[in-house]
Amino acid sequence: MASEHLTPADVERITNKTLRSRIEVLDSGCWQWRNKLDRGYGYYQVARAKRVSAHRLVYTLLIGPIPTGLQIDHLCRNRACCNPVHLEPVTRQVNALRGECGHHMRGKTHCDRGHPFDDRNTHWRPDGRRSCKRCKS
Repeated sequence: MASEHLTPADVERITNKTLRSRIEVLDSGCWQWRNKLDRGYGYYQVARAKRVSAHRLVYTLLIGPIPTGLQIDHLCRNRACCNPVHLEPVTRQVNALRGECGHHMRGKTHCDRGHPFDDRNTHWRPDGRRSCKRCKS
């Protein structure tokens, strides 16, 4: 997403009525974003070249600031959900391992060459994937 930082003017434009018109409450308890999606994640167009993730926006407005260095994880696994009860600030590594793209790695305790995935030997890539420091792959 472009910028996640909202100015006071941005917040003023985002009213409860605006948010309510874009959210549908599902039987699962998810607050389904009914507007624009990008890779399954809802987003809100704040200005012409500025948009924010819907789940991050709702979390920030209803719970408070997202701690620096953390991402918001959807505990319900529904990317379009904005229910702050279903959202948890976590590290990039935790978010990646919990997600669908990390399902094949979650159970692996060692790399393909047998080196352990532990704190000393694990490199976390910017995309959230892990690699073996000894193998450098």
